[in-house]
Amino acid sequence: MEGSDRSNPNTNVVERMTSSSYVSLFKDQGSFGVVAVVVIAMIVPLFLSVVLMGKKKAKQRGVPVKAGGEAGLAMRNAKSAKLIEVPWEGATTMTALFEKSCRKHSSKHCLGTRKLVSRDFVTAKDGRKFEKLHLGEYRWESYGKTFDRACNFASGLVNLGHDVETRAAIFSETRAEWIIAFQGCFRQNITVVTIYASLGDDALIHTLNEVGDLNVSSSRLREVLVICNELNSLVQLKKLAAIGSNLKTISNVIYFEDDETAIDSSTCTNIDSWRVTSFSEVENLGKSNPIQPILPIKKDIAVIMYTSGSTGMPKGVMITHGNIVATAAAVMTVIPKLGRNDVYLGYLPLAHVFELAAEIVMLTAGASIGYGSALTLTDTSNKIMEGTKGDASALKPTLMAAVPAILDRVKDGVIKKVEEKGGSAKKLFDIAFKRRLTAIEGSWFGAWGLEKKLWEVMIFKKIRSVLGGDIRFMLCGGAPLSGDTQRFINICMGAPIGQGYGLTETFAGAAFSESDDPSVGRVGPPLPCCYIKLISWEEGGYTIADKPMPRGEVIVGGNSVTAGYFNNSDKTNEVYKVDERGMRWFYTGDIGRFHPDGCLEIIDRKKDIVKLQHGEYISLGKVEAALSSSNYVDNIMAYADPFHNYCVALVVPSQKVLEKWAQENGIEHRAFSDLCNKVESVNEVQQSLLKVGKAARLDKFEIPAKIKLIPEPWTPESGLVTAALKLKREPLKAKFKDELLKLYQ
Repeated sequence: MEGSDRSNPNTNVVERMTSSSYVSLFKDQGSFGVVAVVVIAMIVPLFLSVVLMGKKKAKQRGVPVKAGGEAGLAMRNAKSAKLIEVPWEGATTMTALFEKSCRKHSSKHCLGTRKLVSRDFVTAKDGRKFEKLHLGEYRWESYGKTFDRACNFASGLVNLGHDVETRAAIFSETRAEWIIAFQGCFRQNITVVTIYASLGDDALIHTLNEVGDLNVSSSRLREVLVICNELNSLVQLKKLAAIGSNLKTISNVIYFEDDETAIDSSTCTNIDSWRVTSFSEVENLGKSNPIQPILPIKKDIAVIMYTSGSTGMPKGVMITHGNIVATAAAVMTVIPKLGRNDVYLGYLPLAHVFELAAEIVMLTAGASIGYGSALTLTDTSNKIMEGTKGDASALKPTLMAAVPAILDRVKDGVIKKVEEKGGSAKKLFDIAFKRRLTAIEGSWFGAWGLEKKLWEVMIFKKIRSVLGGDIRFMLCGGAPLSGDTQRFINICMGAPIGQGYGLTETFAGAAFSESDDPSVGRVGPPLPCCYIKLISWEEGGYTIADKPMPRGEVIVGGNSVTAGYFNNSDKTNEVYKVDERGMRWFYTGDIGRFHPDGCLEIIDRKKDIVKLQHGEYISLGKVEAALSSSNYVDNIMAYADPFHNYCVALVVPSQKVLEKWAQENGIEHRAFSDLCNKVESVNEVQQSLLKVGKAARLDKFEIPAKIKLIPEPWTPESGLVTAALKLKREPLKAKFKDELLKLYQ
């Protein structure tokens, strides 16, 4: 078989290339022709690389613009001289946007859900039980049916006694009914309050009581309607009942039915004085008793979105209909060929601005949204029954969103599989990856044309099947994405990554990298709905006069900038400003720099900067981002005491990596917590951090002098990270106060 052409795919490619009439022409010229072929093969790629790379670098993506307010350097999107407000004329509110899209795409798939086929429990070696699910194929509802359900739900709310003075708090995991309830509320101009399903008791009490504020017109507490999830296990309803004595404004609770059974509301009548109704009951009530809609206007508050609370109790951000529409209109201009043929996989929390904005963009464009979860995403996900399909395999999406932590895990998983195979398989992967990396970085010496297709068939096709095989574009946001991960996913999944930058306070709309931009580490130019300005921060050493690039605090102004914080005028006045031209600006607290082509790069954060005893400034976020590339690190929090001249770190190590190292080095341990306490383990991880820190060019004082290994993972449920997996520094410092103190002793 070794001599067979069929066993070597490269042979056929080479034969086709050498049989080319062009090559034959040179062969006929003898040795001179051979030399000519070699010279052309070397010079032409070099020439094209220089010329075409030069053209790419010359493309201006953002351009300076004159703006009011505080002095600084402002940029706008190079493609749009005027700020975008709407995707099409007249669509100034969410109701207008959704209705027009539903009528335009009435027969097309809109929302898809997988029904539960069976559930089983698997017992691990240590006695723990894990739930495994067998999920069916996607069942779809059309845009027309989805619109009808939203209208019915809206009428049902009015029949239950709710009106524009009610606030509807959606306390649920991501699912189709979330969006239907969301759109239905707007048809009666009811403000939606978004709450993370993983929110802790104290934060939940704070949120629900705050939105039930005093209604000035009636001098009574405003009613709060709670829409919750997972009634089969009663998880969220029990959570509400447990804190019921602290909740003064809840009137109704509407629950989404479980896949297996719809529990009659009479079984829940013992929960205080709340009226408990199923989602389908509300829909049927509205269908039987339709009510004329009361439609909002552009300036009305559509959503009070509670932030994930990385710096304390969550704050409610007031988002207008105009803010949402502006961001949707802007993002539609930067996703290539977005339209009705696209299929989007929705699995991130809809209570997070990134996922909500992404799904609104999809609905506006007429794309289909299939729902899943992080625990059932792939065929090997934790909750997927062996031999059955994960969400991505069943859906075959063309678009999906991800936070960096998820993409990092995908990358680590692929690398682990490749290393396990080893031998020729690993060598081929390494060659293919390096050849494609060279091409993506702009060189014509990389893998293009036939060679590119060859590697795709031989190496990358199987990797891409993990996410269904049809992904053509990925959206990434919520936190900075490392350049290595961006390149890796781009090559292995065969799709560009649009890295976005935005905040809840700008309804995710600030900057977005363009699909033809091969650079990494940047978040692109301003979206066409807003301006981005850098203002000097002299104390931190960042100014717009810096060379080679201007640097400063990032502030965002324009149509996506929200109305402020609910019931918190002091904080609103601190970070929201209106300039002399009437433009509203939000001060992000992030530090950025503008590249020559007008693209923004986030390089620091004001709140993460600590001045050490000897006067050096250390950026905790920068340190964490650099050290996270260590194979030993699952999560890390850097900490700096201003009364010392070094920093320390809490590290959640990768259990698989650390246990593998222990096995190879004969380190005995009873449990993972025991392994984390061993001096040998601490030294091994610290040496790894030192190595990656030096590779990232961190200064000596930026590399933790001491570390503590934490065996328990940090999850949103633990309250130590947000739903987007960002660190919650204050809770982390409080929980590990003693450990941090010991690191400085």
